Amino acid sequence: MSSYVVTGVSKGLGFEFLRQLSKDPSNTVIGLVRDPASAKEKVSAELPDRSNIHILAGDLTNYDSLKTAAAETSAITGGSLDYLIANAAFMSTVDGFSAIGEIEPEVATDTLRKYMDTNVIGNLQLYNVFLPLILKGKVKKVVALTSGHADLDFINQFDIQVGSLYAASKGAMNIINAKYNTQYKKQGVLFLSISPGVVDTGNFDPSALTQKQLEALQVMMAGFQSYAPHFKGGLSPDVAAQNVLRVVENASIEKGDGGAFLSHFGNKQWL
Repeated sequence: MSSYVVTGVSKGLGFEFLRQLSKDPSNTVIGLVRDPASAKEKVSAELPDRSNIHILAGDLTNYDSLKTAAAETSAITGGSLDYLIANAAFMSTVDGFSAIGEIEPEVATDTLRKYMDTNVIGNLQLYNVFLPLILKGKVKKVVALTSGHADLDFINQFDIQVGSLYAASKGAMNIINAKYNTQYKKQGVLFLSISPGVVDTGNFDPSALTQKQLEALQVMMAGFQSYAPHFKGGLSPDVAAQNVLRVVENASIEKGDGGAFLSHFGNKQWL
């Protein structure tokens, strides 16, 4: 029996984590979302027999809501937590398919602040309120979902121009994970940054892109093909979740994985 907290479970990869982890009825799986009412409806409709799922309100940009979620989690689990999976993230169309020099400076500044508020500061606050429970857990694993876009060698060698502000936020979180590792590995806590690869959540609409964005997308895809000729497109959320959870289970402090930045293959192969 293990206990899990997963953020951002209302859809996509987060909901798939919820689905897969709750298959084992002995697991206690707690999902944090900004809108718990709609998430509970989705769980009731798609996973009606999963009494081991608990949906709680938790907004990464609202510290008080995270403190309340941690207290509610403690009441559910008896004061401990085995796994914390920081899946929730802010994503913007501003830099998704535009090179950084093509974004208006004011827009770039505002967008970067939003990225940092959620993807970095929000996760920092999440860690702080849940670490007391993790320290009392049996497994003691803390996982942040990151991106291969934050790999400097990958960016420079294959001309990955888009997603610059998003990548910056993920790179910052990778550093924070490594720093937490240096502090808590002696207490048995594994901190890990894992990229799930390209995940097809069904939300991508190329018809909504401008000509410049389409050109930037083509440059990125050319880089992907050069980097990984076998790459054929995004993974489905169920496959992506399986891959990430496999890496999480196989990783350990003893193997030298503390603070590591890994792909869904458990190495540095991002695609």
